[in-house]
Amino acid sequence: MNAIADQTSSINQQPLGKVYLVGAGPGDPGLFTIKGKSLLECADVVVYDALVSPQILAMINPHAEKIDAGKRRGRHSLVQSETTQLLIEKAQEYAIVVRLKGGDPFIFGRGGEEMEELVAAGIPVEVIPGVTAGIAAPAYAGIPLTHRNYSSSVTFVTGHEAAGKYRPEVNWQAIAKGSETIVIYMGIHNLTHIVAELTAAGLSEETPVALVRWGTRPDQEELIGTLGKIVADVESTGFEAPAIVIIGNVVNLHPILAGCRPFVFA
Repeated sequence: MNAIADQTSSINQQPLGKVYLVGAGPGDPGLFTIKGKSLLECADVVVYDALVSPQILAMINPHAEKIDAGKRRGRHSLVQSETTQLLIEKAQEYAIVVRLKGGDPFIFGRGGEEMEELVAAGIPVEVIPGVTAGIAAPAYAGIPLTHRNYSSSVTFVTGHEAAGKYRPEVNWQAIAKGSETIVIYMGIHNLTHIVAELTAAGLSEETPVALVRWGTRPDQEELIGTLGKIVADVESTGFEAPAIVIIGNVVNLHPILAGCRPFVFA
C-alpha cells in the first residue's frame, strides 16, 4: 500500500509542462521574435520582467495568469530564488509556462542561472533568444559596434556585478587594452569607478563615449561625450539609468548615422 502511495505521489510531482525562457528584446515590440509571440499567445502562465514593453505584454493570452517578477535597482518584486521556485511550481500545474525576460535571457539576464536550476529540478526548459539591448540600443542611435575603419572587436561587460562572484571585479585593464569597442550594461551607477579604471589602464580621456537610455523606444535618449568628461556630463544633465554605455571610436559615427533611426512600432 505504501509503495502504491509513493508511486502516486511521485507521479503527482512530475512536471506537467515546460518552461520557456523568452527574450522580449530591448523595448521596440517590432524586434520581438515570431516564436516568442506565438508562445505568449498560447501560454498558461507568464512571469515577466519590469522592462518588458506594454505592447509585448498585450500579446499575452488573455486567459493566462500574469505574474510581475520585475527587478529594478534597489527594488525587487520577487527575489531570484522565489522566481525560480515559482517557475518550478507553475510547471507542475500548467503546460506552457513563459518566463519573459527583457533583452536576451543569456546576456546579463540570469537566464543561464534559471535554466540550471530548472534542469536540476527536472523541469523541461527551452530558451528563446531575444535581441539584446547592447546591440539594439547602439544601432538605433546610429552607432555600429564594428566598422572596418574604426573597430574590429567588441566586448560586452556588466557594470553592475553581483556580490560574492567567482572573482571580485571585472578586469577593466584587460578590457581597455583588448577591445576597440566596449559595451557596458547597467553601467550608469558605477560610471565614475569604470571611467577611473579604464583611464588608469591607459585609455585616452578623449575616447568617445555614448550613453543610450531606453534604447529602441520612442523616448530613447542619447548623451555623447568623452571618457574624461562623461561623468560630469551625466551629473549636469541628470542622465539616469537604464542605459547602455558605448566606448570607442565607433561613437564618432553617431552624428552621421543618427538621422537613420529605425521606425519604432507603437
